Amino acid sequence: YRFETAKLPNEEVMAIVAEKCGIAPNKTYAVCAPTACLTGSIQVAARIVETGLHKLHEIKFPLDVIKDGFGTATVAPVAKDDLGAMGRTNDSISAAGMTYYTIDVEKDKQDELFDLMKKAPANTSSSYGKPFIETFKAANYDFYAIDPGLFAPAIYTVTNVRTGKSITVGEINHSLLKDSYKLN
Repeated sequence: YRFETAKLPNEEVMAIVAEKCGIAPNKTYAVCAPTACLTGSIQVAARIVETGLHKLHEIKFPLDVIKDGFGTATVAPVAKDDLGAMGRTNDSISAAGMTYYTIDVEKDKQDELFDLMKKAPANTSSSYGKPFIETFKAANYDFYAIDPGLFAPAIYTVTNVRTGKSITVGEINHSLLKDSYKLN
């Protein structure tokens, strides 16, 4: 089991993990990494496809038509603390993350789904446009005060295997990434 934390889970937490996984506690291992380290930056970037699927679920895209997916995201430079790292890793996904999915649908359904895809990229969010850490501070550090549409890749490409047609929506925001990474 993977934990995004600087602290090891206690025995009670590991017992719950073991039970949920259906294995003996002595066969259960925890991999822990704070966000503010290279491993933390890598594991957040590695979840790009999952992040993209979550947003698709939120906009009511039928996940059962997706046959496969892959993605890329920049690995954020390591920040001095977890709060700064959270900002940088979120920006890696929303400003530069790219996902690619293949779907299998009839042509008449394809047009409807391609139109729905226009709602998926992070730049469709009312909270989009500045480094995540600034957005988080402006929301008084309350995730629920941030438009959940922000938590999405920058770009989605979807290809229908039945028709061979593709759509790409969203854009890379180099300026936002430079601001987040403090490269300006």
